[in-house]
This record gives sequence, structure tokens and C-alpha cells, in this order.
Amino acid sequence: MTAILGISAFFHDSAAALVIDGEIVAAAQEERFTRKKHDAGFPQNAVDYCLREAGLTASQLDYVGFYDKPLLKFERLLESYLAFAPLGFRSFLQSIPLWVKQKLYHRRELSRGLHHEYRRGYVFAEHHESHAASAFFPSPFEEAAVLTMDGVGEWATASIGHGRGNSLKLLQELRFPHSLGLLYSAFTYYCGFKVNSGEYKLMGLAPYGEPRFSDLILKELLDLKEDGSFRMDMSYFNYCQGLTMTSRKFDRLFGGAPRQPESKLTQREMDLAASVQVVTEEIMLRMARHAQALTGSKNLCLAGGVALNCVGNGRILRDGPFDNLWIQPAAGDAGGALGVALLIWHQLLDKPRTTQPRDNQKGSLLGPQFAEAEIQAFLDRVGAKYQKFDDDQSLCAHVAGLMANEKVIGWLQGRMEFGPRALGSRSILGDARSRNMQSEMNLKTKFRESFRPFAPSILEDRVEEFFEMRPREQSPYMLLVAPVQPSRRIELHGSDANLFGLEKLKVARSDVPAITHVDYSARVQTVDADRHGRYHRLLTKFAERTGCPVVINTSFNVRGEPIVCSHEHAWRCFLATNMDVLVLERFVLLKADQPNAKQHEVDEYLAQFQLD
Repeated sequence: MTAILGISAFFHDSAAALVIDGEIVAAAQEERFTRKKHDAGFPQNAVDYCLREAGLTASQLDYVGFYDKPLLKFERLLESYLAFAPLGFRSFLQSIPLWVKQKLYHRRELSRGLHHEYRRGYVFAEHHESHAASAFFPSPFEEAAVLTMDGVGEWATASIGHGRGNSLKLLQELRFPHSLGLLYSAFTYYCGFKVNSGEYKLMGLAPYGEPRFSDLILKELLDLKEDGSFRMDMSYFNYCQGLTMTSRKFDRLFGGAPRQPESKLTQREMDLAASVQVVTEEIMLRMARHAQALTGSKNLCLAGGVALNCVGNGRILRDGPFDNLWIQPAAGDAGGALGVALLIWHQLLDKPRTTQPRDNQKGSLLGPQFAEAEIQAFLDRVGAKYQKFDDDQSLCAHVAGLMANEKVIGWLQGRMEFGPRALGSRSILGDARSRNMQSEMNLKTKFRESFRPFAPSILEDRVEEFFEMRPREQSPYMLLVAPVQPSRRIELHGSDANLFGLEKLKVARSDVPAITHVDYSARVQTVDADRHGRYHRLLTKFAERTGCPVVINTSFNVRGEPIVCSHEHAWRCFLATNMDVLVLERFVLLKADQPNAKQHEVDEYLAQFQLD
């Protein structure tokens, strides 16, 4: 037996992943345990969970891998500061002490996190090498082109590779400071959202605007080549030397200072979002075409933070040269922990690789799960009122009935998802047919902006009935956007057709309006019996009852909070929101039946999470 632990830490979304003899055994992000969103510290809880899941101690590990090369990253940091000196001195004073104190001493930090029990050496992979490995090795393809895109690793900001069997080779890369991820983050910052978490908001805002700035971006900010490579005019940006993403020259180009966070959104922000989204999709598409030209492959694997741009992914699948696409569910830095572990097994140790028709990621359900006895003991201790069901059929039929009556359901089942999407294990569910559900869930349950779209879960064998996708086309990780079928759309007439900006929210656009975005698109998750078990049975029962195989699926959390991990987290979130029903494995709790939550406890719970 060969046990390999992969770790990502100290920069963004720390995580740990355990691979034993090439099989992915466990993986989790640290934020889920600490309740600190995007926790960048050493993933102590995630490491301990992975070892516990496998019944191992750190002394029994054969290899420990780290997802990037810290010294190479430090070299890039120093060179950047020197290139812009004396500008950037304040940024230098902020970052260097942390490097000197912790980030330059990774072996010491890793040893401490492994309780000083691990006595062997450490493997440090390059950042985009880890991303590429996380994309190709779990994929269902024997051979594929690999495209990685993010903010920045050490020096690389994007790479193209080619995987075949158990080998992976990187062929080309784009280098800092020219970065698609940082370009998108610059507009995220300028539009008043938080960098490294608000990019989803920018993507969701884009359909409300018109891309009237896209030509200006391509003319002034970028020199874009046919192969997708580009150079940025750095006089418009401040991230190399300052504490902001954009410069005053950027402000002048786009008509004023950045939007203040939490202030009212204007048409300018909507149009900026639409414009940078159009440019991003064009760059992604050109990079994908170049990757196909380099490799000759008909399969493409994606990873890196930009691969979470599901609108761009859908564009590649529809308009690109590839027949098949597979995206790493934990495409951001967290997935690097899994990538380096698989890289050690296949590339370093030259172990064979066996593909599966779906993939080797196990639905990305790789986190902790909790026994029913443990859940029941907790519910009894807090005085909760609940009903326990003896079998899945009666449970799912009951919950489907509640959902059909427009109840909002908190749903915690089985192993927690690895990656930023809730996939039916830690989800809030609702009836996609409801005209009011999007605004209700956004404002009363998620406490977030009303424009944020909700994603649908749909039975895989009926996906083509509702979305412009191939029959039984797989999208289990909610990383593809597809148009709603024209037959499902509601044609707009008169004043409805001329609504502008956020006014577009007022009009239903399909017979599943709660998941249909204003541009008639949806971020689709397909649900199958092999991966999703009880969640598949719930959707089946809902379809039997209503004729509709589609439900709303959004992450089980409130704004600013990581997705819940345990039944205790779920219980507290349930009390603090307007959720109607909580389902913990086979226990069903109705809000109306619960003893009144103490308001000060609810306030304390919500106060933990920064509203970003």
C-alpha cells in the first residue's frame, strides 16, 4: 500500500487530499472545519480528517506533496517589487514579514502539521503542474489536452498540456503579470466585489448588462493574439506593486472611481461585468482552440480558478473544437492538493492509470459524513423536534411533497462535497417552478443580492428536455452553463421585453423560472443514481409527483459563510434563516415545530461571517 497526502496551504483555499494506491480516498477544504471562508492557513483539520478517514497516522504516509514551489513564488514576488520600486513599498512591508515568518519555512510548517510523525521527504510540484494533474488524472479520458488558467502560481498564469495514459507534459505557458484570472479579478474589484470570492457575483451580474466596454478592453487593456496569449498594459493595473487591483488610469478609462462595496449597483457595473465576461470567453475559446491545435486531441480537461467560469466553459463546449470536456470540480487552489498527490503516484512513481466511464472523482463526494446515531444524539441534546424515516423511499416522497408545496429545504446527506459547489450533499433545495423562489431564497435564506442566479439539479436522463444539451450529457459538478430549451421559454412582449438592468428579474422566462437566468441560461447539474444515491431518489420522487425533474440546488450556507460541514453547522444555519425544513440523513425537522431560537444566538451566528 502506498499512501500519498497532498496539501495546498498558505495562499488561498487550503485543503488536503489523500490518495492510496492511486485511488482518491478523501479530500476536504480547511474552511469547512474552521468556518473561515477561503481559510489560507495550514489545513490541520483537513489533514486530520483525511488520515482519520483512511485509518492512518502521519507516520504511515509514504509521500507528502505540496501543490506549488514556494521559493519560486517568492522569487517572483521579489522581482516584481524590484521592477516597480520605489512603488509598492507599502505592499512590500505587508507581505514580506509573513513570508519571513512562515511561508519560506514550508518543511517546518508541514512537519508541525503532521505532528512531527512524518519522517520522509516532501515533494514540491509547480502550481500549474498540480492544476493540470488534478484535471487530467481523475478524468474519464485516456488521452486529452489540458488547459489551466488562474490568477498566478509561481510565474505561470495559464498553461497548455497534453496527457496520455499515466503521463502529463506541459507544453506552453503564459506568465505573470499577464493573467486572465487577475484581469477578471481587477473588474471584480472595480465593480465593488471582493477579490477571490466575488468573481461569481460578477459572472452572475453580466447578463443584466450590455458589453459596451468590450472593444475598449481589447483596445486599451489587452493585446490579444489569435492563440489566446495576450499582454496587458500594466499602467491600468496596480496589483504588481500596490494594495488595489486597478490604477487611477483605469478609473479614468471607465468613468470614475471603483464602486464602493455594498453600495447600489448601477448600469455601469452591469455593463462592465458583461464586457469583461465577453472578453474572458473569447480568450478562453482561443486558448482552447490553440490547445487542440497543439495536441490534436478531441478531449479537453480544465482546471485553475478561471475554470470555475461556467459560462466560459459552456462556450468552449458549444463553440470550441472539442467533442468532450471534463472540469476538475475543485478547480481552484484547493484542487492542487489532489493534483500533487496524483502527480506523485502517476508521474513520479510511474504507476499505471485506469480510467472510468464517468471519472475517478467519485462525484467529488470526498469529505466527512456523520452517522445517524451521532446526529440523533445531537438533536436530542439541543431539544430539536424531528421525525425519523426508516427508508429512503418514504423519506424522499415526504420531502418531495414539502418541496412541491414551495417549502425551502436544507439537505445534508452522506459525504461532503470537495470543491466550491454544493452537489446534493450540503444543499438548500427548492421548487424550480416557483416564480418567487429566486428572490425569496436570495433575500430571506441566503441573505445575498437578489440578482444572484440559482442553479438547477436535473435527472441526467431528462437533461435534454429542459436544456440545450446532448441526450444524457453529463454535468455532475455544476460547471457548465447551457441555454434553456426554446420550448420551455416564455416569450416576452410589450414592456416586459424592454425591461432594463435588475428590472429584468421581475419577469418569468420559462416554466422553471427560479433557475432560468435573464439571458435564458442555467448552470446545470445532472444527477445520476451511481454518484448521487439518495439525492437522485429525491429528484425521482419530485418528478413523479410534479412531472418536473428539476429542482433549485444552492449551497447550504448564508452569505459570507463556507458551506456547512456537520449537522451542527446545518442546525445553526437552519435556525438563523427562513428555511422551512431541515433534512439530516433520515431525520426531518420542520421550522414551525422547533423551540424558538434565542435571537442573540442567531445574531452571534450571523455576525461570524463577513458580508462580502
